[in-house]
Amino acid sequence: MTIVIETSSNATILLAMVWLYDLGSRLLGLAAANPVLASAAAIAMTLALTALAGRVGVIGRARRHPRATVALLVPILAAAVPLGWYLASPLVLSASIDEPAPVVASAARPHASTSQLSAPASPSVSPTASGAAAAPTTPPAPTTPPDPISLAGAFHGSDDFHFGRGTARLIEVTPGSFVVRLEDFAVRNGPDLYVYLSPSADGYAAGAIELGRLKADTGNQNYAVPAGAFDDPADVATVVIWCKQFSHLFATASLRTG
Repeated sequence: MTIVIETSSNATILLAMVWLYDLGSRLLGLAAANPVLASAAAIAMTLALTALAGRVGVIGRARRHPRATVALLVPILAAAVPLGWYLASPLVLSASIDEPAPVVASAARPHASTSQLSAPASPSVSPTASGAAAAPTTPPAPTTPPDPISLAGAFHGSDDFHFGRGTARLIEVTPGSFVVRLEDFAVRNGPDLYVYLSPSADGYAAGAIELGRLKADTGNQNYAVPAGAFDDPADVATVVIWCKQFSHLFATASLRTG
C-alpha cells in the first residue's frame, strides 16, 4: 500500500511539473513574440504584488519577526533555486559543436581486368559429341549497385518560443547502416533534450527510435542509428528534438527524398 501511495504521489508531482513547464513555455512564447508588452506586464505584476503584500501586512510581519522569516525562506529558496536553475539555465547557456560529415562508403562496382581491356575476348568454341561447334558464350553484363539512401528535411520549432533551424539528414553510410546528421542546426536549449527518429509526421510518437542525448543546441552533429532499428527507411517520417524530462516537443524535421 505504501508503494502505491508513493508512486501516485510521484506521478502527481511529475504531472504538476509538466503542467507548470507547459504553462511557462506558453508564457515565454508570448513574451518572445511581444517583448515590450511582456516587460510592461511583468513590471505591473511586480508592483501589484508588492502593494498587496504591504496591504495585508506581510512585509510588516516579516520585519517584526526576522528569524521566523529567514527560517521560512531558507528551505523555500533551497528547493526553488536549484529547480529554477535547472529549468532556466538552458535559456541563457548554449553549446556548439562541429562534427565532420559521415563518410559514405562507395559500393564496389564490377570492372574489367587489364587483360580484358587490352584484347577483346574471343568467343569460346567447344566440340560436341556430334562434332558440331557449340554456340559462343557471352560473359554477363555488370550490374550497377543502387545509390545509397538519403532523406532530408528542414527543422521547424514547435511554437514561437521553441524555435528550430537547420537541416536533418538520414544518410546510408554503408548498405543497411544509417546516420542522422543535423546541419547548420540550432534549437532552443532546454533540459534533458534527446534526438529521436519518429514514425509520425506530427513529431514524437510511440515507437520513436532514441538516438541519444542532444550533443549541443547549435552546430553540425551526427547520431548513429541502432542496427536493425527499422526495416524500411520509408517507415521513418521525422527527426524529433524531444524533452524527455517534461515530455515536451521542441523541434521536428520531416524527412523527404533528397
